[in-house]
Amino acid sequence: MNDPHTIEAPLLARFDALGIEIVMHRHPPLHTVEESRALRGSMPGSHIKNLFLRDKKRNQWLVTVPEDATVDLKVLRRVIGASGNLSFGSADLLAASLGVQPGSVTPFAVMNDREGIVTMVLARAVLDADPVNAHPLHNEATAAIGRDDLLRFLAACGHAPLMIDL
Repeated sequence: MNDPHTIEAPLLARFDALGIEIVMHRHPPLHTVEESRALRGSMPGSHIKNLFLRDKKRNQWLVTVPEDATVDLKVLRRVIGASGNLSFGSADLLAASLGVQPGSVTPFAVMNDREGIVTMVLARAVLDADPVNAHPLHNEATAAIGRDDLLRFLAACGHAPLMIDL
């Protein structure tokens, strides 16, 4: 794997260009919500999980929900207007579309989708707490970003989110 600082550098430059301040929390690589909970202690804010999904017509979505949310893909399919069943996108598709690896999926990855292939879907409940905590394109740190700044970042990347209720 590449150096985490190298991976996150374009993201940090984008935050800087947008005047967005974040707080970076460094930690060992995290792969699951359970690992994150065990390590973070009392880190404030909204903690999330991210699903990279596709449908039978090869439409793609990045769905960000609270970490403890239960996501019924059949219900979600109707909410986001997917064609047929939703399935998880492969690691290769994830890398090609969002430039991140499994375990490092984050709403920040939309900055790598310059063609606008992926639809950003954000559960409103993610914004119930401030800040929002997300990986900075790798899983060896967590970036805490203000919820309004997250929305501004997504819009600046051409991925204003489809807001949903679970």
